[in-house]
Amino acid sequence: MEIKFTKAETLKAKPADETKLGFGHIFTDYMLVMPYDEGQGWHDPEIRPYGPIELSPAAMCLHYGQTVFEGLKAYRTAEDKVQLFRPDENFKRLNVSNQRLVIPHLDEELAMNCLMELLKVEKDWVPHTEGASLYIRPYIFAVDPFLGVKPGEHYLFVIILSPSGAYYASGLDPVNIYVESKYVRAVRGGMGFAKTGGNYAASLIGQDEAHKQNYSQVLWLDGVEQKYIEEVGAMNIFFVVDGEVLTPMLQGSILPGITRKSTIELCKSWGMKVTERRITIQEIADAYDAGKLDEVFGTGTAAVISPVGHLKWNDKVMEINNNKIGKISQKLYDTMTGIQWGKIPDEFNWTVEVK
Repeated sequence: MEIKFTKAETLKAKPADETKLGFGHIFTDYMLVMPYDEGQGWHDPEIRPYGPIELSPAAMCLHYGQTVFEGLKAYRTAEDKVQLFRPDENFKRLNVSNQRLVIPHLDEELAMNCLMELLKVEKDWVPHTEGASLYIRPYIFAVDPFLGVKPGEHYLFVIILSPSGAYYASGLDPVNIYVESKYVRAVRGGMGFAKTGGNYAASLIGQDEAHKQNYSQVLWLDGVEQKYIEEVGAMNIFFVVDGEVLTPMLQGSILPGITRKSTIELCKSWGMKVTERRITIQEIADAYDAGKLDEVFGTGTAAVISPVGHLKWNDKVMEINNNKIGKISQKLYDTMTGIQWGKIPDEFNWTVEVK
């Protein structure tokens, strides 16, 4: 499918100091937009200047939340190559989300071609600074001007790009996590496994409560019994108990993270025992009391690996590994980021170069 290119009249000045990029505030010159119309399918992709999208006040996405999105990054290597990390997994997951929210299937090869063409235009926006990258946000939303609860017939697929600074500007410092015992984020049979705005809206109240208690992240428990560990607001969660790597199993209520998947594959390739199963918060507290909770860390696109220094459950505060990053967390971070930035060989064929 031919991709139309509409040239911007003027280009933005690129950030002079890449150490102050932050996250999600700066956007590149161009974006990709492709409509879907019932009976016609996805059609007429266009790379056009970044700017507002006109919507009807009755647009269904605004009223009923029929939206999905993804998040990935482009990295610049020391050899000045630009590469992606497992982008095929992102578009596969986008279609899983599409299916759950009754959004039309998006051909993954077409989506990848759209992304590659946009990145070719915007290659100069990929930061050169250590640890910085170009964040990529593909998303789809229903645009029908109709106040009725039903799947839309008209959608937009959009990709926007945002240069982002190093997540750990001052080093790989452990985060403090608050276990939410009152509210729930998702249940099996719901949308927990989909990357959709409603899941993040449901997590805001827990995040707000965590911040009030000076904790940076929320660990969610299951929505039925509120005793089984699920995920952190923006990350999957892992525990190292007596040398064994544990993580909650995928059963429809947590996001199947791509960094999570890569972490499991790396640990297994190193000969480590990795178990995916249901894990109670009481089991983790008991392991802590027995001196067997070696490490806790989160995994996600933004942070890659996020070590946990303190875990608070009700009145119990658990200090993990003396509030320091553990050996497994460090090795995972070094290996994953080494592959992403081309510092070490990619033995898994996870990276894709933008040519």
